[in-house]
Amino acid sequence: MQQMTKYSEEELIARLQNKDQAAFSYLYDNYAAALNGIIIRMVEETQLAEDILQEAFLKIWNNFKQYDSSKGRLFTWMINITRNLTIDTLRSKGYKKQQKISQDENSVSDYRDKSFNTEKFDTIGLRKQLQQLKPDQKIIIDLAYFYGYTQEEISKEMNIPLGTVKTRMRTAIIELRKILQYN
Repeated sequence: MQQMTKYSEEELIARLQNKDQAAFSYLYDNYAAALNGIIIRMVEETQLAEDILQEAFLKIWNNFKQYDSSKGRLFTWMINITRNLTIDTLRSKGYKKQQKISQDENSVSDYRDKSFNTEKFDTIGLRKQLQQLKPDQKIIIDLAYFYGYTQEEISKEMNIPLGTVKTRMRTAIIELRKILQYN
């Protein structure tokens, strides 16, 4: 039975820059689920999410020389690549055309189910409600709920203590509840 190697972030980066395939397998095994979660929240289609995830990892592998650790953590860089690729896919003409074809082929009930989440999101206008939060609270909510960051990652990204992140997040959620109750 082969024992799983564990790399520090610095060691993983060095190995990936040298095109070490074992390090890339480790990267995939340890980050694919988190990146797929981000994609699924954006596209809500399992097959498309899997395709985007595969393309994202190819892009990460092929462009790893461009990664600069002085500009941010490896996971943050990978999230940005994945998120941008997902957005590009959703904006592409091919995707929009496929969606129109799928809608024509699907039953009425299936079409309603897909549009319900979008309508509900637009109805509550969560992005609009977030604008009413203080800027320090808004950015934490954005990073956590729209970009998939953990509280620890937010702490490192914003260079503030973890306790501060937790307090701001808790306060922001309480404020959002108040805002949503009165609207």
